[in-house]
Amino acid sequence: MDRKTGLGVAVAAMVMLMASAASGRAQGMAAPATAAMTTTQMDPAKALDKQLSGVEGEFVGLAEAMPAEDYGFAPSAGLFKAGTKTEFDGVRTFAQQITHVVQANYHFFSGFAAQPPTVDVKAIGNLTSKAEVVKALKDSFAYAHAAVATITVANAFQVVNAKNGATPAGLTSFAIAHMFDHYGQMVEYARMNGVVPPASAK
Repeated sequence: MDRKTGLGVAVAAMVMLMASAASGRAQGMAAPATAAMTTTQMDPAKALDKQLSGVEGEFVGLAEAMPAEDYGFAPSAGLFKAGTKTEFDGVRTFAQQITHVVQANYHFFSGFAAQPPTVDVKAIGNLTSKAEVVKALKDSFAYAHAAVATITVANAFQVVNAKNGATPAGLTSFAIAHMFDHYGQMVEYARMNGVVPPASAK
């Protein structure tokens, strides 16, 4: 073996040793994370309820922050400069945004709750005063929490409606997304009336 060939073999061997050592270190560092991922689990009811509580805090906080006199507010063309193309026919008022979500909450969560709603869900759409609307909102969240508490590993993805394939976990996820959809709209309503959403104020 000449000197040049011997040097090449030595370098190759060194590269292989370094790669092996690096691989060993990487596996050693990955082991704890992998173990944590495979052994740490959360009950589905607890995980979903945590998400529900998150949107509840922001939604109820905003509903309480909006002055009672602005519960009838809805965007209108008059709020924009002349000539601006707008379309606000049929847009919900601030109160109607909330009552819509309240009714939707009962609709979604009654799909798998242990008990049906004890309130007249249809009549909720007629509420206009802040006190009544906020109470209805809080009551709907209480109902939602009770429903989520019934979710288990066994039934989380069990179909409860053959027509649309709805499951408790799916209905809960969709309901939370629906709440955040309207929360985003309500944030604009609030800011148009000089109200800073509590979640943003923090």
